[in-house]
Amino acid sequence: MLKNFSKYLIAISFYVGLAATAVSHTYFFGLSDLTANPKTNRIEIVHQFTSHDIENAIAELKQIHFSAEHKQYDLFVQQYFEQRFSLIKHNQEIPLNWLGFEVSSGKIIAYQESYQQNFLEQIVVKNTILTDTYPKQVNTVNFQGKDLQGKALFGSIMFDERTKEAIILLE
Repeated sequence: MLKNFSKYLIAISFYVGLAATAVSHTYFFGLSDLTANPKTNRIEIVHQFTSHDIENAIAELKQIHFSAEHKQYDLFVQQYFEQRFSLIKHNQEIPLNWLGFEVSSGKIIAYQESYQQNFLEQIVVKNTILTDTYPKQVNTVNFQGKDLQGKALFGSIMFDERTKEAIILLE
């Protein structure tokens, strides 16, 4: 009887460990899209990150239990993005308007836009979202718009724990 019980205990432990491995992940990535909209003269920004990674980072930063039920959830998520993502042109930060966010399929999708700025060329992008919490975090910023001469400008920039900022240049 004791022998059978230990076999079941080992089997249960194995399956619990397997389930825990399936729930956690070993890769950490985020995606941000910058689009220069010539109709509105604004840069539109969409961020996509794993929601529990953002929640864990905020919990660690603020030393609190943090989840979607927290009374300041919206405010803390907004502050987190605003403090870790910025655009700079001519050594001045471009003001970004926070439009909001949604949580869908385990992702936080956040929206921002600039005021009166629609050219991406020579903009410095600063992105430290999750890179101080997860050493393996890699953030990709895709951009598309037009340069000052009206030619298409598009590409991607990668950020990690070593690369905190980069400049959008013509290729």
